[in-house]
Amino acid sequence: MHNKHLSKILIARILFYEVSTISEKTLLEGNIKKELIRLAVPLLFGNILQQLYNTVDALIVGQFLGTAAFAAVGISGTIMNLFIFILHGFCIGLSIVFAQLYGAGNQEAFRSEVFVSISLGSLLTVLLSVLFAGMLKPILQWMQTPDNLIPYVTSYLTVIIAGMITTYFYNFFSSILRSVGNTKAALYFLLLSVVVNAAVDVLFVAIFSFGVAGAAYATVLAQLISAAGCYGYLFKHYRYLLCGRKDVCFHEELVKQTLGYGFASALQQASLYIGKILVQGAVNTLGISGIAAYTATMRIEGFANSFGDSGAGAMAVFTSQNYGAGNEKRVSGGLRQGLLLHIILGIMLSIIMFLTAKAGMLIFLKADETLALDYGTSYLKIISFFYVLCFIGNAFVGYFRGIGKVIVPIIGTTLHITLRVVVSYLLISKLGLSAVAVATGLGWILVVVYQITIDKK
Repeated sequence: MHNKHLSKILIARILFYEVSTISEKTLLEGNIKKELIRLAVPLLFGNILQQLYNTVDALIVGQFLGTAAFAAVGISGTIMNLFIFILHGFCIGLSIVFAQLYGAGNQEAFRSEVFVSISLGSLLTVLLSVLFAGMLKPILQWMQTPDNLIPYVTSYLTVIIAGMITTYFYNFFSSILRSVGNTKAALYFLLLSVVVNAAVDVLFVAIFSFGVAGAAYATVLAQLISAAGCYGYLFKHYRYLLCGRKDVCFHEELVKQTLGYGFASALQQASLYIGKILVQGAVNTLGISGIAAYTATMRIEGFANSFGDSGAGAMAVFTSQNYGAGNEKRVSGGLRQGLLLHIILGIMLSIIMFLTAKAGMLIFLKADETLALDYGTSYLKIISFFYVLCFIGNAFVGYFRGIGKVIVPIIGTTLHITLRVVVSYLLISKLGLSAVAVATGLGWILVVVYQITIDKK
């Protein structure tokens, strides 16, 4: 651990001397494996529930409005996630700042960071909403979206854009809870909002006939409920960590950390989804069957990725708190235990994905859609051979975020998407949707090699 880093921690403790007043259990002691699992399990269920937002929309729209509307929601999800995951990535960066401050016992700076994050995050959300609205038409054209799908996609995304602020505040309040080691609370409110989303989806789409816009309205309403629930919980149980009047100021160092960590993590998420949009453009050349198959595989992969993403989130919080406290031994132990858990999960999910490929596709597609089923089944079987590499990469992402090396995930993601996009476009005409699976697997190989090389330095 660098002497400069230890000096900052010591000064913070002398100036604020608030370690003993923190009532919530920290991650600075106890069995590392158990702590990682304790953090990851609620995150896992939360990630799975998050997947249900767009998945429920797609399923209900597909059942009541047909295959074209289902494919449109898939395209909408790809575009929407570019902007939503910028906000999500920004909040990931914030959670690292919060966790390091919490691990160092610096409540005063923690409260000030809450104010800084609310201010800068709200501004970012407004700017993204305006940018999103202005770029929507060019993006759809650039992605070679079929003309008959454009009205559906536009209708859905217009509502999502208007409600993006609710998405930010849910992710923001959740990041505070995660940073103090409480990954359960947000899960309960998220569960409630998913139930509301499903119920309102049926009401707006099937009964009131609002079309695909009805599914978007349901999503925004559900996010609003999640955000309100998280804030109420924080106000009741963690009020001492929320900002008051005396915390309303922009500390230069906190602003720098917020922008540095926040934008770095946002850029990593944005890079990932720009790559997905580019790949979606290649997939769109296969027609509605290819688009529908890819939409279904993305839903299935989304559930599988929830395990790796949750593990990465748990490792980031664990590593951040111990890094902030100057506990280098537990930081190294967290990396070893986290890698082991990710490898085991990756192997298990690879086997499950291969054996249930066609059954999984039949959840989203009808049995008579043979071309789409063939596309999707082949994709899932091929990509299952590479999935353990995806999980290893997630473990390293959590570790590097936790120690503040947020540039490493950015470079890794850039390497991955570059190779994925290039190979997808080169092979799509020959291999169909399987080209994307091969390209993705090769990208994961490249990322893991890069991460291991960086870790050894």
